[in-house]
Amino acid sequence: MKKLFIIKAGITFDNTKKENGDFDKWVTDRLDNPNLDIQTIHIQEMIFLPELDECAGVIITGSHSMVTDEEPWSVAIEKWIPKLIENEIPLLGICYGHQLLGKSMNGISGYHKDGIEIGTVEVKLSKDVKDDELFCDIPNSFLAHTIHSQSVLELPKNSVNLAFNNHDRNHAFRIGKNAWGVQFHPEYNEEIMKSYIKEVGELKDIPINDLLKKVEKTPDANLVLKRFGEIVEKRLRDG
Repeated sequence: MKKLFIIKAGITFDNTKKENGDFDKWVTDRLDNPNLDIQTIHIQEMIFLPELDECAGVIITGSHSMVTDEEPWSVAIEKWIPKLIENEIPLLGICYGHQLLGKSMNGISGYHKDGIEIGTVEVKLSKDVKDDELFCDIPNSFLAHTIHSQSVLELPKNSVNLAFNNHDRNHAFRIGKNAWGVQFHPEYNEEIMKSYIKEVGELKDIPINDLLKKVEKTPDANLVLKRFGEIVEKRLRDG
């Protein structure tokens, strides 16, 4: 049976991991789909990517690394992504994975001119979302958890902008039939978001208490991962 592969592009903070688990656990929890055979690849530990005919779908997680650093494991994923798109294998890039998807298809990813976006924020859907398989039943405006210093600054040609907000004009996009990138974190819950605010707040000059007070549940953003799992399951079922 083909598998849904989670390409784990990093490791969370020690305290966050102790209290909440790590990236791959959060993704699996939000997929909430017992019908999928899910396998995690810790790409920073060993550069290995599955054969295309093994892939029912692929999720590339967030990372504490920066896409512009072009670490060897990141370059390996970047070169692999166009093959997934060419073969119409469902792909979801989250935060780092979103930026890497953009970069791999000749968009531009890099540091955002306004600096870090962190906390629970409002995201709005674009007018082009109505026919999108992943976002079609998400409200036009929804809350999402974010933490990123880099963004997709320019989308690849022939991609479709799906979501935006006041900070980031490219919060979500699609390229090809079923490759999506989301800058926000559909895998986070409130505890994970609060943990990141506290951890990053110790390193940067940000208003920690104000950000913590604004953390809310993000059920619509969380739904993105569940919907992606359902898309992968449908592809498997339909052969």
